[in-house]
Amino acid sequence: MWLSCGWEAVGVASQPSPSAVGSSLPPLSRPQLAEARRVRAVELFERGVSNAEIARAVGVCAESVRRWRRVWEQGGASALRRCAATGRPPKLDDTQVEVVRAALEQGARAHGFEADLWTLERVGVVVTRATGVVLSRASVWRLLTGRLGWSLQRPERRAVERDESEIACWIAHEWPRIKKGP
Repeated sequence: MWLSCGWEAVGVASQPSPSAVGSSLPPLSRPQLAEARRVRAVELFERGVSNAEIARAVGVCAESVRRWRRVWEQGGASALRRCAATGRPPKLDDTQVEVVRAALEQGARAHGFEADLWTLERVGVVVTRATGVVLSRASVWRLLTGRLGWSLQRPERRAVERDESEIACWIAHEWPRIKKGP
């Protein structure tokens, strides 16, 4: 029996189940939803439900259900599980990513940069210093957003000389006079 979070979203009813409403769980991604549909289909295969009924229940065409049934009959339920992504392995392993995280959390100034502001180029330099691995700008972006969970933050542009009390005084006294006219 397969158990996973969020399967309530796949079923006969088009409305989410009461347990899914108000849940703090994030919504399922497309691959997760597709796998949940196949898992639900397996449960229905085991109960002897017809392909047409399964197709209606999980919201796919009958041909998909027929294909799933053939795969299930040949390889069992595990054959319908989602496969791990293929492709080139990441250049940084989990230990190196944690070393980079610790280095970045020290701040840009700790690494000899003038301002405490991170750019992709600066992060790339720190990654190279910390791990010896050279990453492209795109790979640095994927590291920051995907593996470290960081997001783009833009600094507020404000003059260093800005004086909030002077601004408030000007708005209170000068602006009404200017607005009225001479």
